[in-house]
Amino acid sequence: MKYLCLVYSDESQLHSQPDSPEDTECHAYAEAIQGSGRMLAAEALESVSTATTVRVRNGKLSITDGPFAETKEQLAGFYLIDAKDLNEALQIASGIPAARVGSVEVRPVRELDLSST
Repeated sequence: MKYLCLVYSDESQLHSQPDSPEDTECHAYAEAIQGSGRMLAAEALESVSTATTVRVRNGKLSITDGPFAETKEQLAGFYLIDAKDLNEALQIASGIPAARVGSVEVRPVRELDLSST
């Protein structure tokens, strides 16, 4: 089953905390997950200041600079993994180095049946 691990952190403090991971540690963990055959995709995101939010209400397009909402933690990146169950997905997520200074939201991916369209 596919799971999306959404990595959140306070980007203003991400690299200044004592437990902050170095990029090399993050790359090594991603390579380990890739080597296990569980990694489907992973990417880090640019700063939240580069975000643009798109909304359509009553057929009208609204584009806003910045993230969807003001929050303490911002979406920093993601891992798309293949795990046998939620417990295995949580175990993988707990090893993501950024979890030490932020949080990792784990959500099952709902498979879409595109053959009926």
